[in-house]
Amino acid sequence: MCDEHTIKDEQNRSSNLTRREFNTLAAGASVAFSFPALANPLKTVSHDVDIPTADGVCDALFVHPAEGSHPAVLIWPDILALRPSFRAMATRLAESGYAVLCINPYYRDARSPVVETGESFRDDSTRKKIYPLYQNLSPHTHVRDARAFIDWLDAQSAVDKSRPIGTMGYCMGGPMVMRAAAERSDRIGAACAYHPVSLATEGEDSPHLLIPNIEAECLIALAENDDEQHPDDKHVLRQAFTANELSAEVTVFEGALHGWCVLDSRVYNEAQAEVAWSKTLALFDRAL
Repeated sequence: MCDEHTIKDEQNRSSNLTRREFNTLAAGASVAFSFPALANPLKTVSHDVDIPTADGVCDALFVHPAEGSHPAVLIWPDILALRPSFRAMATRLAESGYAVLCINPYYRDARSPVVETGESFRDDSTRKKIYPLYQNLSPHTHVRDARAFIDWLDAQSAVDKSRPIGTMGYCMGGPMVMRAAAERSDRIGAACAYHPVSLATEGEDSPHLLIPNIEAECLIALAENDDEQHPDDKHVLRQAFTANELSAEVTVFEGALHGWCVLDSRVYNEAQAEVAWSKTLALFDRAL
């Protein structure tokens, strides 16, 4: 999870965003950072949906091509949850031909957005608001949610149920990706985690211990400063994937700080984010 170490790194190293750009994006105008244009983007439709779960009703964004049925992708956002930047990222993926569900992980306590435009994890007031919501999540809630979200996706006409599902997670979403892929290995064929946290811990519930239960091809995209803080994680993950003969890429993105893939992050790194995005699309093309 983002912590004081991450925040200090963010403050000490140069950002790829100017203050003017960040303020514009924080105000909700994600067009300030337009993605590289797709050659032939599909027309999409989006819906704000409510998904029944074992613990309540999850609010989420469901966006998909306007015509036909397509492979589904489940997105687990970072610690600031579902907000305009993730809506933009989900829509971009849908334009490439996927039925995308991006959820609010804090639905048990609050509907999205749980942060106001302009609020940052760098702010103590934001962290005080977010931490209690984060602490109400657990490996058990991750698994229960994965079951509910996959079942919901499979009930949608826009989803091609004959094809595997992909899942993507950012920051705290990394462990959610691993637990979802293990719990629903029958459906999840591709799993991607970007600047993930706590994938290889000493705990009995460490996500890397679930790798024997995973069938999906995996992409683990590590931030440079996360790797500096936990240099053994990449080796543990690679060894576990290899031992289970699972196709996986575990990569440290040099010069990319924790949060670099998220559009409204102060350390958003467009060049490296595009590399991760290209790897993701190539993986989905192979596996879904």
